[in-house]
Amino acid sequence: MRVLVVEDEVRTAELLRRGLTEEGYAVDVATAGPDAVWQASEVPYDLIVLDVMLPGFDGFEVCRRLRADGCWAPVLVLTALGSVGERVHGLDAGADDYLAKPFSFAELFARLRALVRRDAHPRPVLVTVGDLRMDPASRRAWCGEAELQLSPKEFALLELFLRYPGDVLTRTRILEHVWDYPCDGVSNVVDQYVAYLRRKVDRPGEQSHLETVRGAGYRLRAPDTAEPSASPAYPPVRPEGPGAGSGHGR
Repeated sequence: MRVLVVEDEVRTAELLRRGLTEEGYAVDVATAGPDAVWQASEVPYDLIVLDVMLPGFDGFEVCRRLRADGCWAPVLVLTALGSVGERVHGLDAGADDYLAKPFSFAELFARLRALVRRDAHPRPVLVTVGDLRMDPASRRAWCGEAELQLSPKEFALLELFLRYPGDVLTRTRILEHVWDYPCDGVSNVVDQYVAYLRRKVDRPGEQSHLETVRGAGYRLRAPDTAEPSASPAYPPVRPEGPGAGSGHGR
């Protein structure tokens, strides 16, 4: 999951960046209201953590402008302004949740997981596609009954595929959501990590869970769904009685 942290206090911004990165998020930081609006319009963030007291214009205005521009990434307002009136102001501006400083990272992470589940895509607590399943809160994943031993990037990559089963994910999109540093256009880091992940989730002799879409990217195979036929294939009914089979209709 890729997160935009909007915070002008350098120490707090670094604390958030480090904590979120250790939790497996890819993190960008903006330090002013106009920068936040520009970055959120350029990058499809999964979550936005937003301070209120910012240079340029405040977090409430950032949220209003994002919603007016059609940016619907979940927004958590994280600020020292914690009165009831200020929380109401933030929620009415379009925020999805509000957490007052000082805060606990455990609560912040839990709130972010809850916000992700509210996205337009189905996001249950336990994400399941076919025989693959994942618990993002405990950072555990399974294939069938076998628990997978995944590195942080492998876990993030698998989570992205599980969130969008059947969708073709381009290498650029994967880089944007899983890696928090820029990679040039010829980087093969995505291909390498898809190969690592395949070795852990696929069984010998069986079809791979991850399909290569030539010239486009990769896709997690969604479970096949049988389509009912329009009508059952009954055997033809033979006409009975006089004239049966004579070619004359009744």
